Amino acid sequence: MFRRFCILLRCACFLSAGFLAAQPEPSPVPPVAAVKPVTLEKFGHARIDHYFWLRERDDPEVLQYLQDENAYTRTVMSHTQALQDTLFSEFRNRVKQTDVSVPYRMKGYFYYSRKQEGKEYDILCRKKGSLEGREEILLDQNEMSAGHDYFSLGSWRVSPDGRILAFAVDTVGRRFYTVLFKDLKTGSLLADRIPSVTPNMAWANDNRTLFYAQQDPNTLRSYRILRHGLGDAAESDKMAFEEKDETFSCYVTKTKSDRYLQIISTHTLATEWQVLDADHPDRPFRTFLPRRMGHEYLLDHHDGHFYIVTNDSAKNFRLMRTPEKRTARSVWEEVIPHRPDVLLENIEVFKDYCVVQERKNGLIQLQIRPWSGAGSHYLDFGEPAYMAYPRDNHEMDSRLLRFLYTSMTTPVSLYDYDMQSREKRLLKREEILGGFDPANYRTERLYAKAPDGTAVPLSIVYREELKKDGGNPLLLYGYGSYGASMDASFNANRISLLDRGFVYAIGHVRGGQELGRSWYEDGRQLKKKNTFTDFIACAEHLIREGYTAPDRLFIEGASAGGLLIGAVINMRPDLFKAAVAAVPFVDVVTTMLDETIPLTTGEYDEWGNPNDRPFYDYMLSYSPYDNVEPKTYPHLLVLTSLQDSQVQYWEPAKWVAKLRAVKTDSNLLLLKTEMDGGHGGVSGRYKRYREAAFQYAFLLDQAGIGK
Repeated sequence: MFRRFCILLRCACFLSAGFLAAQPEPSPVPPVAAVKPVTLEKFGHARIDHYFWLRERDDPEVLQYLQDENAYTRTVMSHTQALQDTLFSEFRNRVKQTDVSVPYRMKGYFYYSRKQEGKEYDILCRKKGSLEGREEILLDQNEMSAGHDYFSLGSWRVSPDGRILAFAVDTVGRRFYTVLFKDLKTGSLLADRIPSVTPNMAWANDNRTLFYAQQDPNTLRSYRILRHGLGDAAESDKMAFEEKDETFSCYVTKTKSDRYLQIISTHTLATEWQVLDADHPDRPFRTFLPRRMGHEYLLDHHDGHFYIVTNDSAKNFRLMRTPEKRTARSVWEEVIPHRPDVLLENIEVFKDYCVVQERKNGLIQLQIRPWSGAGSHYLDFGEPAYMAYPRDNHEMDSRLLRFLYTSMTTPVSLYDYDMQSREKRLLKREEILGGFDPANYRTERLYAKAPDGTAVPLSIVYREELKKDGGNPLLLYGYGSYGASMDASFNANRISLLDRGFVYAIGHVRGGQELGRSWYEDGRQLKKKNTFTDFIACAEHLIREGYTAPDRLFIEGASAGGLLIGAVINMRPDLFKAAVAAVPFVDVVTTMLDETIPLTTGEYDEWGNPNDRPFYDYMLSYSPYDNVEPKTYPHLLVLTSLQDSQVQYWEPAKWVAKLRAVKTDSNLLLLKTEMDGGHGGVSGRYKRYREAAFQYAFLLDQAGIGK
């Protein structure tokens, strides 16, 4: 592993196709970060971190360095401005700029949102009784965002009687929200104000008690649930629960039946639920089932019973139930048994039906199960790769299941499915303007062979006329962490790549949960490298099958997916032309040893605890920052946000500084820091169009496509 460190001050030659001729003379000089060595020791092993100082967020020298990098990036990318403008126009003109969402019914009201041409944010509305009623504007986010460079509306909850709206707002990007209250009858804000909390909240049935979650100001771990009574000062709010185990976080929710409030304590590999009669918010919560490491379960309520999705003696989970007053494990009875080839992900309960969300062969299935026991069946989606899940089903007494469906060639579509008649009705499909025809595109499901022989799924989309001659630019996306499954879905912006000859692919690598619980377990902790070798196998398979070639292959990942990008360009830099790493988690060892920041104690079961020598050594063997070496790297665009609360900006900043000093090539290396963004980047749809246009311009430029 490379330990020697040096600073190379040099001008970039920028040899990418079509780039040199377009550059002004002289070529811009990349910024050089100051070297301030800090020795980090563990187990008698010393690491020299020359850029540890970049973590001082308020240091003027740090801010100046980030601004210098931004200025350099703007200069280097200035020749693509016309392309960026073209892409922005394509994104904007491809979707309807004035539009209305499909209303959903909840407690006598129809709720929906509106977009207006030229406005950054949605307007939230409702109508009482019917869609012909008078429109009531709940929140106009465009007015609320005035004067703020960043604006995020977190969750919002209407009191059971429909009178009071509680909503959470963040105007910085650090995910510290202020909860406000609006009287929907008068249209006025109440004096109540709860600052510096999470957006997680739930109403009790008395219409005046709101439960909410508060985070630790340093680690951002959600660790307390408090009660707020309307009219009371936030300082007097009483604590309902405190999660003292630093490896757990806690949240509050409510059963769909409205019968129970619930507190969920979550750990990577364990959960514990507490319940409280929502009619009596002043009483204490009672534990449903005490936590046990390795036991994960979900909970909902229906007709006097709790229904439990549990992995107890069931790696891929099974469905159990128990009377609401008798929750001991010995009382549970099985409803759906464990199946080794099917992952049971969730349930949606109705008065007469239970909808079971499952995953088989990497694809979501929706099973309709009448409580009567007769007539169980599955929905048929008819495509090789897709995404589908229940959405906006707030009414228990309904035989209509609303679900979202999309694929790589099918825009986001919302359906109502009559569970009794088995009739499906399309309510709305995202309208793609500009002559989009799904028949012009083809989607496939492929399988790559990992080094250990495992078949790794790939979802892929391209223009119908594609020739598999190795000459196509291809963008391969990956994530592979936390058991998060990356399903094949539609992205209107992506058409701008496909229509310029790109292939787009998703590698469903281990660390996700596409192929069941084992798929996740084989890509975490001491098996984390499977995620990286799976991704490399996907790349090699796409090359071998003629979809692309190494000098035409581009890769992308964000957050933990950015870790994936950092790892694979260390392992196989020869395999890729260019990479985009967004908010990348690349300084794994240093971060996981620092218990004062997010992404540490609560995630030991995801990455391992580096205070244990085996985990320390293993993390050190793949951590992108620690494994930068003097060799040729692909062209690289790194994106971060100064206010990111999940992956701190200094991780990508340090990584870029080290790469710039050590790598031996003259390939492009760009760092772009959003000074007013969060983990998800900028806020506002037009700002996001601009950001996407910038990223696409980088890819197209490296592919030699200038228009």
